[in-house]
Amino acid sequence: MKVGVADTTFSRVNMGAIAIDELKKHASVAIERVTVPGVKDLPVACKKLIEERRCEIVMALGMPGGKDKDKLCAHEASQGLIMCQLMTNHHIIEVFVHEDEAKDDAELAWLAEQRTREHAENAVNLLLHPEVLTRNAGTGQRQGFEDAGPARR
Repeated sequence: MKVGVADTTFSRVNMGAIAIDELKKHASVAIERVTVPGVKDLPVACKKLIEERRCEIVMALGMPGGKDKDKLCAHEASQGLIMCQLMTNHHIIEVFVHEDEAKDDAELAWLAEQRTREHAENAVNLLLHPEVLTRNAGTGQRQGFEDAGPARR
């Protein structure tokens, strides 16, 4: 099994290294990494990881800025990642951490690491242990910040 990791130089945290570290803790899989300039470059990087490097699943890691144009770029990148999933019939775990989600640099770094690690575990479960995800259905899981928990009646 092979997992792809696509990250960006625009990110202010080395999310690719964090993802690889966490993947290695949960599974013995080959890992292919590619780094691109920004989030809009992630869809083609992920498609190449799937089609050319034969990855079964890919993590797309990015850190869009907090301005309106950055949010628009993140949305467009997300749409490209969805299209890539449909074109290749492979999951791409989108891991975006927006700069304006955190109150300061320390929280931003913490959030990027937490979200990346939790999504790396999700990628392993999706690929090798889907029953874990089924057990967690409807439980309000969140990656990074505290889980929301299930809705109450």
